Amino acid sequence: MSTDRAPGPTRRPTTGPDRRITVAVITRDRSDSLLRTLDALAALPERPPVIVVDNSRHDTTREAVHGHPAVTRLLRPATNTGAVGRNLAVRHARTPYVAFSDDDSWWTPGSLRHAADLLDGHPRLGLLAARTLVGERGTEDPLNAVLAASPLPSEPDLPGRPVLGFLGCACVVRREAFLGAGGYHPLLFFGGEETLLAYDLAACGWGLAYEPSLCARHHPQTDGRTGRSSLVRRNHVLTTCLRRPWPVALRAGAELALAAVTARPGARRALSETLVRLPAAVAGRRPLPPHVEHAARLLDRQPAGGAR
Repeated sequence: MSTDRAPGPTRRPTTGPDRRITVAVITRDRSDSLLRTLDALAALPERPPVIVVDNSRHDTTREAVHGHPAVTRLLRPATNTGAVGRNLAVRHARTPYVAFSDDDSWWTPGSLRHAADLLDGHPRLGLLAARTLVGERGTEDPLNAVLAASPLPSEPDLPGRPVLGFLGCACVVRREAFLGAGGYHPLLFFGGEETLLAYDLAACGWGLAYEPSLCARHHPQTDGRTGRSSLVRRNHVLTTCLRRPWPVALRAGAELALAAVTARPGARRALSETLVRLPAAVAGRRPLPPHVEHAARLLDRQPAGGAR
């Protein structure tokens, strides 16, 4: 476990600002959407400090958020860090817990305080996955049902439903656990990057749980960005190469190759990018401990299409 600890909580406030939890937001060239998120975070009763990691190519975001009351710190890496920007935010946080938002998502009032209470009360709990509501109508994200139906057995020292996956913009982590597990892996960059972190947290002995009483709102942007499906395909194969037994990894690679041959959308790009990154994945390979691999195999049996 990491020795880079923020001070542990000394009390459980029931009203007013909650100093146990920081919100980390990553963004890239979407200042209008980011301002909506920041406004929602500023209105929360918990009044959390907010760290923004700006992966933008120009100064528009910096200028837009300058002086915003929610922003405690704005970090501007030299290059686009993708999901790894969350690692940077967590390292700069000074609270024991960190919640994640993207520039198109935020938390509902009371959820952050409740998450901090649960983490206070369950010392082995490393990550809480929240229920996600999408769009103005608050439609249930399909992942909610997948997490709620997790086949993993209940664990008496964890709240909610044990899981081995989550949505990156709707989770809360124990800072110590996140840093000790290494955070998000730089090889994946973005797209389905959560599974590998879930594996690594569990391998370090931390528990992950889905708790539907926590709620995040997600308003996905349609700004013309493409290629996510190929990134998810690529990262699925790379994740299996990094952590799963070779038969599982080879099967995932063969499925991607077949999809590329049959011209499935995004498959050829995914295969090309996988092959470029494959040597690094093999070099960084670290198979899961038996109990985590057993849990991963239980999840492999879930119906196709269910994200973990």
